[in-house]
Amino acid sequence: MPEGPEIETEKLHEAVQEELERDGGGFLRSIALTTAILAVVAALAALQAGATVNEALMLRSDAARLQAEASDQWAFYQAKGIKAAVQEAARTSWLAIGKEPPVAYGENVRRYVDEQAELQRKAKDKERERDASIVESDHLLHQHHRYASSVVLLQISIALGALAALTRQRWIWGASLLAGLTGAVLFVLTFLAS
Repeated sequence: MPEGPEIETEKLHEAVQEELERDGGGFLRSIALTTAILAVVAALAALQAGATVNEALMLRSDAARLQAEASDQWAFYQAKGIKAAVQEAARTSWLAIGKEPPVAYGENVRRYVDEQAELQRKAKDKERERDASIVESDHLLHQHHRYASSVVLLQISIALGALAALTRQRWIWGASLLAGLTGAVLFVLTFLAS
């Protein structure tokens, strides 16, 4: 049986490559390469956005805990004030009937007042820590929004790159590059500012 006609595949492959080059193959490779790079930058920006929002939420949670601890200190402070008032009322009752009150009443009042001062200091320290956590959380949330904006710009850039590849329109690819560059610059500036 005779063999079928032999097709020169090397020439066919070269002809296909030439046609692709003529029909925008180099352009498509450029779009693919820039889109891949933009996707990597978008992934990094998304990772940073997630990390900053998680840290901000942890700081907010810590601020809530510190507020509860400060509230506890203020409740103890009030309890000591009530105990001091009760001791002072008992002491005054002794004085009202013309008798010398037991020394313990005066000592207890002084002790409760001293304990109140310590509790007040602790409560204010907790409130300062809470305020610092809230300020840091707000800063991180601001960074998160910048990272998120960067991700959005990079995603738009990637979508425009796909559209440019489908339509083979260079101006769409230019818009893709502009959006990607803007998103990448926003990401880098936010990262450097942190």
